[in-house]
Amino acid sequence: MKELLKKPFNYFLIGVLAVIPVVIVLQIMIFVRDRVSDLFQLVYGYSDNYFYTVLFFTVSFLILVYIGHKIAQEGRSWVIAIIDSVIEKIPFLNTIYRVLKKVINMFSSHDKAISKEVVYVEYPKEGIWVPAYVTNKHDDKYILFIPTSPNPTSGFTVIVDKSKVIASAMNIEEATSFIVSVGVDFDKAAETSRLI
Repeated sequence: MKELLKKPFNYFLIGVLAVIPVVIVLQIMIFVRDRVSDLFQLVYGYSDNYFYTVLFFTVSFLILVYIGHKIAQEGRSWVIAIIDSVIEKIPFLNTIYRVLKKVINMFSSHDKAISKEVVYVEYPKEGIWVPAYVTNKHDDKYILFIPTSPNPTSGFTVIVDKSKVIASAMNIEEATSFIVSVGVDFDKAAETSRLI
């Protein structure tokens, strides 16, 4: 009887694990749909007219496309520059805004001044290697963000000597995928031979 129940239960668990990514993606899609729907209701609540609501979303879309185009072509946009100058004058909020902007720029491909390297570092002790994002460099010191699995937005910020890191061939997207997948998505296995 035990063996008879064991196989269907194993198949059930395999099925659950196979469906989890689909459910997570669906939850994200539902969340985005709900937020857009809430925004639509908010705008429609003010205008009480579908034409103005559609016009608002169309103009907003075109403005965001324009800003994105300017940033991609020139590295900056005058609209964002004006917003930056206003926010810089607001105490406390300017610090949060500046830090958030730097973190987002680190993961975008537009800001060439910010390092986008992935390295390996021994952490939390010798002999244990983890991937880390290089967030800044000063002389021969590296400032690293060591993300934790499976949530790469949490982790530790450390300062290490340049001699303590080993460069990785992974880019930020590959390293993030490695961390989120708790090591399952790792196609740079040849790199492990350099970690001694």
